[in-house]
Amino acid sequence: MICCNCKEKQATVHLTQIAGEKMQKVDLCEECAKKKGVNEPTAFALADLLCGLGASNEMEQASGESRCPQCGFSQADFKKAGRLGCAECYKTFAEGLEGLLETMHKGTKHVGKVPYALQQTRELSEKLKQLQKKLDKAVAEENFESAAELRDDIKQTREKLTEITTT
Repeated sequence: MICCNCKEKQATVHLTQIAGEKMQKVDLCEECAKKKGVNEPTAFALADLLCGLGASNEMEQASGESRCPQCGFSQADFKKAGRLGCAECYKTFAEGLEGLLETMHKGTKHVGKVPYALQQTRELSEKLKQLQKKLDKAVAEENFESAAELRDDIKQTREKLTEITTT
């Protein structure tokens, strides 16, 4: 197999990335792998590697070597650095970046992760606010049976919240 980068030497380093149903393979010779930083885990960035090998053709076609109006970053600058210059670059190069990001990540929006206990705490706090509003309304309307049920629900929700925060 020939190196995808220099197209001269025998490829000895083989990288495969699977994102959803798409799979990208990169085959590099020892020399190109070292140049790209594949042998040095801290220096290796798959985005740098893929962009250098033409995986960002969509981005090139979409941008037409346009420049970011805010920082002046171009497609060539992105290929060199493997990073964009500013937040506006994401808007400027959005069309081509979307395909590239989808192949590299699970999606195009960062949603992050929330620890389970924190998520429960937020949900219970929101539930308490809603129950308190309903209780205030029931009391204002003099619907005391409903108010008593809501009071009990509030008490149980507070107990659950205390359980979560103390463990």
